Amino acid sequence: MNILITGAKGFIGKNLICSLENIRDGKDKTTALRAPIEILPFDTDTPRQLLDTYCAKADAVVHLAGINRPQQQEEFMQGNFDFTKLLTETLQKHGNTCPVIVSSSTQAALDNPYGRSKKAGEDLLREYARQTGAHVIIYRFTNVFGKWCRPNYNSVVATFCHNIANGLPIQINDPATVLRLIYIDDVIAELIRALCGQPAMNGDFAEVSPVHEVTLGKLADLLYAFKESRNDLSVPELQDPFVKKLYSTYLSYLPRDAFSYPLKMNCDARGSFTEIIRTADRGQFSVNISKPGITKGNHWHHTKNEKFLVVSGKGVIRFRRPDEEEIISYYVSGDKLEVVDIPTGYTHNIENLGDTDMVTFMWCNECFDPLHPDTYFLEV
Repeated sequence: MNILITGAKGFIGKNLICSLENIRDGKDKTTALRAPIEILPFDTDTPRQLLDTYCAKADAVVHLAGINRPQQQEEFMQGNFDFTKLLTETLQKHGNTCPVIVSSSTQAALDNPYGRSKKAGEDLLREYARQTGAHVIIYRFTNVFGKWCRPNYNSVVATFCHNIANGLPIQINDPATVLRLIYIDDVIAELIRALCGQPAMNGDFAEVSPVHEVTLGKLADLLYAFKESRNDLSVPELQDPFVKKLYSTYLSYLPRDAFSYPLKMNCDARGSFTEIIRTADRGQFSVNISKPGITKGNHWHHTKNEKFLVVSGKGVIRFRRPDEEEIISYYVSGDKLEVVDIPTGYTHNIENLGDTDMVTFMWCNECFDPLHPDTYFLEV
């Protein structure tokens, strides 16, 4: 399939091309799009004669090109109507009635210069479909967010993500303003379904779902919480689909010299203990480093439970019920990764039996609370 993509260097275009490349190269086999794919990218800096070549050979067109932040109002019509007219005329010149998938905007329903230009483009395409019999699929996108969206342009999500990640101020005039948002991966998945002849139609228009609604104030609060999570070691509530998508988006705007962040290592002569993540409902994740010959632990819990995974070095984890004398031993090694559950009601310790540091990844079902430690020291 030869796919002509206009606006190829834009936010949606870049994401679509990368996804199509993955399908073309066999890296993504999750869609029904299987035929050999040739991508025909067209943008403002593409030689105009290539549009003629591409329109002659295209098996489908994804028309994403458009103008939404021009310097002069007349540029709206030039970018959103005139180029669409050129595109349809060039297709007609070659007698090519392949499907045309179009990115319009919810603004097309509004009486403003941008909306009128998008509506004019829609009307032109519907007339083109009537005259030629070509299948035209029109999407009226609401605000799209996700990686690679240009900040300080026309996306409040991109601007807020960029500014907060980079320590810059944001401006909110009315925190109660409600945004309707669609995620770039959902947009791309729908466009690929349309290329397969399976668009999600709703009356005269195709649509992308789900649409997420959030206030400006809530959006800002979430993003500031993401930023603070490096300090309090929290993670977002990722069971919320919108929060999961927004967090992924936020991380894509991190400064390139700030992908990493330090952790507090609690060190002594025995080694170190470092918390990685603290969650409200999924417990705490930590790394424990023990020096050769060192034994740590010798305590038990009523309700607190843990999982130990030795990832480097070798050692032994010992258990004993406080009311019994039998000692249970589990020998562990980074050469054979296995998780050892630390049941409640057993005093336990871990000893480094090797001659190098032993590194243990630890999970606990609750974050440490010094006021309620549920930890009782007793030699195994």
